[in-house]
Amino acid sequence: QVQLVESGGGLVQPGGSLRLSCAASGIFNSINDMGWYRQAPGKQRELVAVRASGDSTIYVDSVKGRFTISRDNAKNTVYLQMNSLKPEDTAVYYCHAEVRVSTRAKYDYWGQGTQVTVSS
Repeated sequence: QVQLVESGGGLVQPGGSLRLSCAASGIFNSINDMGWYRQAPGKQRELVAVRASGDSTIYVDSVKGRFTISRDNAKNTVYLQMNSLKPEDTAVYYCHAEVRVSTRAKYDYWGQGTQVTVSS
């Protein structure tokens, strides 16, 4: 099956930076969209950024100009560079991928989540 393994979370002071990584492994034909979602305590999971296979990107308004999503298709990896972090960015960040496992089937996969805490 397909696995998404995340890394790069942690504790950072306001104004600091972190870089998240998510690598997909397993048996599949291709990956369509790859992206990041987050869920803060007591809130619903929200989209942070998505990068499509064709390199188009979508960002939630609250992170525009501060976060950058990128992909290395050769490594089946997506990154999220987070700069100028704010306390309200504190959340568990989840990697998501829409994976085509065969010519007829595609599925959504999620990583296990990585905690990002922005605090002084």
